Amino acid sequence: MTEHVAVPPVTAERPRRQGNVARRVRRGTVGLLWALAGIALTILMWELVKWLGSAISLPFNTSDTAMPHVWTMAGGFTQPEVRGSDTTVFQAVVAAAAYSLLIALGGFVIGVGIGLILAIVMQRFAFMERGLLPFVIASQTVPLIALAPLITGIGSRLSLGPVQWNTTYSVMFIAAYLAFFPMSVGALRGLKAPTATALELMRSYAATPRAILWKLRFPASLPYLVPAMKVSAAAAVVGTVVAEISTGVRGGIGRLIIEYARETTSQPAKVYVAVFGAIALGLVAASLVTALDVYLTRNLPKEGPA
Repeated sequence: MTEHVAVPPVTAERPRRQGNVARRVRRGTVGLLWALAGIALTILMWELVKWLGSAISLPFNTSDTAMPHVWTMAGGFTQPEVRGSDTTVFQAVVAAAAYSLLIALGGFVIGVGIGLILAIVMQRFAFMERGLLPFVIASQTVPLIALAPLITGIGSRLSLGPVQWNTTYSVMFIAAYLAFFPMSVGALRGLKAPTATALELMRSYAATPRAILWKLRFPASLPYLVPAMKVSAAAAVVGTVVAEISTGVRGGIGRLIIEYARETTSQPAKVYVAVFGAIALGLVAASLVTALDVYLTRNLPKEGPA
């Protein structure tokens, strides 16, 4: 009799994993090329608007003070922050963005935690969803410019033992305030994603609501949780920058934008460098969430191309 030798599973899985890695590299390369094309198109449109502003009358200001040339903004990165200082504008923006990133991460963690708890409660109890969801939606209609001074004023009277509330905590609170909403709505939709057949199968095994939550609802909600976390990360960055501007917290990118905006007459490129730093801050926050997604789903089967 002829013996049949079974192929080891590792050998069979290796080409599939290599194919998944190759597909990811191709998608990443294509995404990078599209991003570079978008940047090039933005630069071209910027310079085109400036040229049109010099040829015809436009309804907005296109002078070198309001809209400096791209090469002027690029030169602003290497300008000294203060005359005679060894610190460049780029170094100051990086330091301020790193400070704001720490505050935004704190607000993001708090906001995501609160949003996830709310989603679990609303999914578990239908009357809680009917009672809480309208207030969750209505909470996002409050303008941050009006909310930031109120939170700062209330927080200045709070203390927990040796810990005294300061404006940094106020900024983190506002970042969490913006971050919790996308997470609560996205997680609620994800927790309701399992089909009736899957739920019936779990109940046939006498699974408890906690077991259904951890073994069925959470894995099924991953396609909804990750986009919600990305939106929450961006919202936390926006909340941090706006709160820094409103509360006057020093050291962050928001305050730096205000300080550089006062120098637009003499150095118009500085404020744009700070704005680019805020944009990069949002991209870094979204990239951290993407890295977390790759880590959490590293052992899950990858879908092939459609």
